[in-house]
Amino acid sequence: MKNIQCLVFGHDFEVTRNVTNHVKEFACKNCKKQLTTNGNGHLIELTPKFKEINDVLERIYIKRHMKSSEKQYQPTINTEKLLVFKH
Repeated sequence: MKNIQCLVFGHDFEVTRNVTNHVKEFACKNCKKQLTTNGNGHLIELTPKFKEINDVLERIYIKRHMKSSEKQYQPTINTEKLLVFKH
């Protein structure tokens, strides 16, 4: 019965996982069909191969963002303890 609704009205996809900013995984609310975005941005069926690719891509994405956030971290300076010289 769930597949009939998808056949008549089309799938009702929702994002189930954000792999990166551009790659996401989707699932139909009714029939549970799973899709993902490929390299060109088109939706394709989520196969075990693409599931593994998304897992690796997510790990790389997280590692890069952890490194970039460490580089951007600048400790705050307590100005109360600094000597201020005025001319």
